[in-house]
Amino acid sequence: MSWRSSSLVDADADADAIGKDADVSDRLRVALVGGPMYDHLYDVLGDVEVVVHADHPTLNRAVADLLAAGERIDLLSTHSKYAPSQRRWLTPLDELVDATSLAPAAVDLCRFEGALLSVPRCIDVRVLWSRRPDPPTTWDELVAGDVVFGFPGRESGLFGTFFELVVSRGGRLFDGTTPVIDCAEARWAVGALCELASRAPRDLPTWHYDEVDRALLDLRIDAAGVWPGGYGPIRDAGVPVTPHRYPGGISYAGCHAWAIPRTCGDLDAAAALAQRLAAAEAQAIDATGGTVPANVEAFAAVHPTDEIDERRLAVTRETIADGMITYPPLERFPAVEDAGWQAINAALRGETPADDVPALVQAAAEAVLAGS
Repeated sequence: MSWRSSSLVDADADADAIGKDADVSDRLRVALVGGPMYDHLYDVLGDVEVVVHADHPTLNRAVADLLAAGERIDLLSTHSKYAPSQRRWLTPLDELVDATSLAPAAVDLCRFEGALLSVPRCIDVRVLWSRRPDPPTTWDELVAGDVVFGFPGRESGLFGTFFELVVSRGGRLFDGTTPVIDCAEARWAVGALCELASRAPRDLPTWHYDEVDRALLDLRIDAAGVWPGGYGPIRDAGVPVTPHRYPGGISYAGCHAWAIPRTCGDLDAAAALAQRLAAAEAQAIDATGGTVPANVEAFAAVHPTDEIDERRLAVTRETIADGMITYPPLERFPAVEDAGWQAINAALRGETPADDVPALVQAAAEAVLAGS
C-alpha cells in the first residue's frame, strides 16, 4: 500500500476532523507537507498512515492541534524556522540519526539551543524565473520598472518577501531576538510590495507559493521567485522562462526537515525512516524535482540536463554560498510571522495604510515575544 492510498487528511479536509477516524495500526503515522514541490518523494515512504498532507501553514496548525491533544505522530515534515516553536513536542535526534552525510550548515539550521530537533531534507533559496531575458537585478529597479512580478500575498511567503526587501535596503527585523521592525526600511518594503501588487493580477493577495508558480506557468506574470522544488513543473511545462539571481542577490532561506515527535509510538522505526530519508538514495529522488538535497553526495551527483538547468544550478549554488538570510531561532516565531503577513496583506488589499504596517507588526511582535 502506498502513502497515497493510506492518506487520511489532506489540505481540503475539515481541520476539526483530523485524527478522529484514524485507524489504530502498526504502520508509522506521518504528517507531510504537500504540493508539487514535495510530493514526488513520498513513494519511498512505503506503507505508512498519512494523518496530514497539506501546505505548510495548514500542516503546522494541524500538527499543533494533534500533538497538543497527545495524538500519535511518528514522523513529521517541519522546517528549520518552525522547529523551535515545536520544541516541546519534538525528540532530540543527535543520538538517533546520523547526520554526518548532510551539509553542516543545513544541520546547524536545524539545531535549537544545541539540540538537533530535525534532520534537513532540502535547502531552500529562491531563484528568479523570468519571461524577460534581462530582468531587473535590484528591488529598486523592479519597483520602478514595468515587470509584472508575482509573489506570495499571504502566509509565510509574504512575510519572507517583506524580510528580503527590508534586508536589501540595509535594514533588519530583529536585533538578536529583539524585534526592530518599525523602521524606514520596513516602511519602504511594504510600499514596494503594494506597488508591485498593483500591477499584478488582482487575486495576488490570496496567493501562496503554489499559486505563484501556477501564475508563472500560466504566463499571467512576467517573473517570480521560485523555490528549487518549483523547477520540476517549470521544466515539464516548457514555458519560456529563464533563471536569474533573485533581486538584490539575497533570498530568505531555510531547510525543510524531518522530526520525530515525543508522541511517537515506535521510536526505532521512526528513526530508521528518518535515516533512510536522509540518505543519498532518497535525497537523489527528491532532487529529480529540482530541490537542493541536504545530503552532500546527492547534491554533488546532480548534473544539468541542458543550458537552462546548468544556469539554474549555478544561480542556486551562488545564492546558497553568499545570498542566504535567515530569521533568528524563536520559539514564538510563527505568531510573529502570522501577525506580520496579516498586516501586510491588509495593506495589499488597501485596508491599512502601508506606512502604518511596520508599527503594527512591531507592537504585535513585542507582545508575542513578551509572552514567551
